[in-house]
Amino acid sequence: MIRRERDSKFVIYQVLYIFVITVLALKGADLDLRRVALEDETVQVSVRDSLMAVLDSLYALGIDFSIKIDPNVLVENEDMRKQLAEMNRKLDAVKDYVPPSKEEEIPEEEIKEQLKMQLPISLKQTFIQHTWNTAKNSGTVPTTILDPRDRKQLVVIPPGQEKKFDLTDQDEVIVAFGSQEERVKVIPNKPAEIKIERVTTKMNSRTIYVQELQRITAFTVTIIDNRPEQLKITYNGPISVNGPQTDANGNMVYNVSLKLAANENQFDDWTDKNEQLRESDGRYKANFFFTVVDERTKDRVQVGDSFFFTDFAK
Repeated sequence: MIRRERDSKFVIYQVLYIFVITVLALKGADLDLRRVALEDETVQVSVRDSLMAVLDSLYALGIDFSIKIDPNVLVENEDMRKQLAEMNRKLDAVKDYVPPSKEEEIPEEEIKEQLKMQLPISLKQTFIQHTWNTAKNSGTVPTTILDPRDRKQLVVIPPGQEKKFDLTDQDEVIVAFGSQEERVKVIPNKPAEIKIERVTTKMNSRTIYVQELQRITAFTVTIIDNRPEQLKITYNGPISVNGPQTDANGNMVYNVSLKLAANENQFDDWTDKNEQLRESDGRYKANFFFTVVDERTKDRVQVGDSFFFTDFAK
């Protein structure tokens, strides 16, 4: 109760102080607070009425607020006006502030959330089934990756290090660090992709010669896979293959040429045996295929294309 009375008096004194300073800054004359509060020309009527009620109450308590002002002060005090404006600005900033109660406590769940360690394995990390994977521990404590089915330890990664480990058909793994655990998804190992592109225009002519197609690269074959080192690549057909080379994206690229006959006689023998491969427009068609098998997932992909020609040579 005593504290509330003190707070009320403090607020009253603050109001009176601001009022007096305002009048001093604007009027610069001898003042009696009761007289000031009643002057229509000094303050607005609404302010006057409010202050008059406060003053009457204080005078009833025997409190005297008479103030003597130097009669020589006749000029408006600009510095005081500026100080008053700054004081009002500060009061506006803190008038609605309510200090927290000492009885308020931070919930236990919020405290645990604040103390929760950041996952040391990046969420952008991609783990793939049926192949090797790497994980980097960017935290400050050792990190263990576990199989969620039996909690078997797959790898332990010291702080700041990167480790390689194998996965089979897990849909997710458990990342354990300190007293915390997080589950991270594991994506399927997609089958390899085979792209065949024709890179010559010689098969666009009406007359196409085997001898020319055997001297140039007619097709490029690009094999795209996240783990090309575990792929077994085979090809068949009357072709000559050079490669693989690795492109800028890490894919394997093969150059393919025709390899059908070394001379005219061999060409004639081939056409006699493969008369069924002659098209209605008189061209012969020779097919070739690339086959890719992932030796861990056992996925098998096969893609092919065709050479067209009419004669052995000019």
